[in-house]
Amino acid sequence: MRQLASHVEEFAAEGGDGAEGSPRHGHTGPDPSAPSDLSDDLSNPSERDAAGAGPDSRLVGRAGWLLVVCGLVLLPWLYVLATGLPDTASAAHRPVTWVGLDALEAAGLIATGVLAARGDRRHSLAATTTATLLVIDAWFDTTTAAAGSDLAAAATMALCAELPLAALCAWLAVRAMGQRV
Repeated sequence: MRQLASHVEEFAAEGGDGAEGSPRHGHTGPDPSAPSDLSDDLSNPSERDAAGAGPDSRLVGRAGWLLVVCGLVLLPWLYVLATGLPDTASAAHRPVTWVGLDALEAAGLIATGVLAARGDRRHSLAATTTATLLVIDAWFDTTTAAAGSDLAAAATMALCAELPLAALCAWLAVRAMGQRV
């Protein structure tokens, strides 16, 4: 906690957002000589709970780990795309395009999940980006799929995986924006 307080003070001193507790409001932050009621390291979930992190933060942590698992599951899919997409499509580098998009999604899911599981509020940035990528992927998958089984598979992936994960990421981002530092 002391480390977080010092980073907040540094941010405010460099012209941060003028939030309460910054030097602009005449308050320089916590007294370094004052004893801290909280542990310096709240990375352990039981320590977070003891410090006042309630069931809602545990839900965010679980959602974070779910995103990590989904991102890791997406990694083998990249190989399937790289080796299975036809090169005869009208786009010259179609496999590279889809592999790149899904690689970004995997990285976003993993980053969002790790940050959320650790209780790091920066997960909202990764969650927003990841939600956007997932919606874009669902859109392009369904709009570029050929009629028939390809369209059915694209719609199934969009409705059962991409859009629900995008909604989860959006929920995490909105929830984090509503919290105070």
